[in-house]
Amino acid sequence: MGLLLLLAVVVIYLVLGILYESFIHPITILSGLPTAGLGALITLMAFGIELNMYAFVGIIMLVGIVKKNAIMMIDFAIEAQRKDGLPPEQAIYQAGLIRFRPIMMTTMAALMGSLPIAIGFGAGGGARMPLGLAVVGGLLLSQVLTLYITPVIYVSFEWLKAWLGRKKQTEAQDAVHPRSA
Repeated sequence: MGLLLLLAVVVIYLVLGILYESFIHPITILSGLPTAGLGALITLMAFGIELNMYAFVGIIMLVGIVKKNAIMMIDFAIEAQRKDGLPPEQAIYQAGLIRFRPIMMTTMAALMGSLPIAIGFGAGGGARMPLGLAVVGGLLLSQVLTLYITPVIYVSFEWLKAWLGRKKQTEAQDAVHPRSA
């Protein structure tokens, strides 16, 4: 199951890399996944439930939800930078303001949909309880932290990209016009 989870993340990275034509934006989008996994594992530990097949299905479902929330924010910021010429700080700030409501709506819908499973209602509810607990715990922790982590990572990677671009430009100029000693 761990290999399946790793494979899912690699495929998501590749698809996002193709979509954004970038190596760094997929990393920014996937940066919220560790908090989701941590939230799921802490919740399972708090309830004394082992990591079984249902819990892994919940974690894989969680990967999709958390990734989608980050995509909503990052996609908006990239568009704001390209179309409006905003600096990364303003672009991600605008993205956070404008996309906050849709992110919270989808998170709350997934949370409320998973809550009955986490409580264990219905026939066989006890068997499916790890799935619901993994989703609820992962969503709660990742939502709180991702809204802070994703913008910081986005701005940091944009600074790194600009710094590397300036460094490459300087090296190209030095190759064309060598400095005399």
